[in-house]
Amino acid sequence: MDLSSPLHSLEDNGFHVINPDPSDTSKDEMESLKQELEKWKERLEQAEKTKADLQLSKLIADKEYVKIQHELTELKDAQEELNKESAMSEAIYETELRVLNQENAELKREIEKLKEELAECCSALSQDGKIKKKVAEMKVEFTHMEDTEGDFPDTNTRCVFSVTTRIPFKLNQNQALLTLEDEEVAQRLTKMGKHTVNLDGTTADVKVVPFTVGMGVKFELHVTISGKKINVSEIPELPIPDEWMRDKLELNFYKSEHGEVENIKYDKRSRTAVITFTRPGVTASIARCARYPFYVNGRCHRLSVSPNTEGHLEKLQLFSGISTKTILLKGIKETEDDEESVQDMIEIHFQKPSNGGGETESIKYVSKGAVWVCFEEDA
Repeated sequence: MDLSSPLHSLEDNGFHVINPDPSDTSKDEMESLKQELEKWKERLEQAEKTKADLQLSKLIADKEYVKIQHELTELKDAQEELNKESAMSEAIYETELRVLNQENAELKREIEKLKEELAECCSALSQDGKIKKKVAEMKVEFTHMEDTEGDFPDTNTRCVFSVTTRIPFKLNQNQALLTLEDEEVAQRLTKMGKHTVNLDGTTADVKVVPFTVGMGVKFELHVTISGKKINVSEIPELPIPDEWMRDKLELNFYKSEHGEVENIKYDKRSRTAVITFTRPGVTASIARCARYPFYVNGRCHRLSVSPNTEGHLEKLQLFSGISTKTILLKGIKETEDDEESVQDMIEIHFQKPSNGGGETESIKYVSKGAVWVCFEEDA
């Protein structure tokens, strides 16, 4: 290219220079700015929406935080309470465990004691073949003699007894039993229910309830006293055969006034014997001597002699029910007066006709502890 040649106009070369119109440029910029503005508005709206969402999320998060803090506090309190209860429970369990161990030791001692008693009972049973058992106290009354019915008049003696158990009743503290002469009075007092009793300046609402009698037993005891047999016990132990011992007993009891010995049943283990004579009526004279001499091997032993008896029961009856004349008083207040004075005040109250009462037969009041009282069938 020749740079030294002169410059020529663009028009000379066939080009036309067009200057831009300022108004067209301004319109384009405005459109561009408008578009840019719309974009920023959209971005602003989006940012505002995001801000609102973030604020809402923050509010929810704050609420959740407060809730979690509250729950955490409650959990801490519950944990502390649980720890306290656990410590208390552990102490209680340790105390209960000590008590249980003590009770267990006592039960073991009782078991050992019962085993010893059982061994003693078994030993006693092996000795006489009988088991002894305590029964309620009984009332025994002789009623009549029975006919011998074909036996010799002086052979056997037959007696009949009426036996009734005395019924025990536990009278607790601040209670009383009152027996009246008239059944109607007892029933009337029971129907009235509560009675206000004056106890030396103070009053007590005493409740009257029927007195329920426990289970009792009544029967006839038929006893036959043999006129030919006697029981002999405390026979000495001798190193001789049983047959020899029977012979010595027969020789000892054989006398002209007693007659011959018909039979001897000897039990070496229990050291007893039943001797039967041939002649009836001789046992009465022998039984009068409770300690009968027994001579053997140059020594004198004393035997225990008693009549031979047999018995059986008839007309066995069980009875129970509500007493028609005795009432039970409950709810008697404790006072400073002695037991006998309070008992007298109660009896006076129920003797007055104005209180629905009447004549009394007996009264028993308990101010402390408990006592056992016994009743018969007609209580």
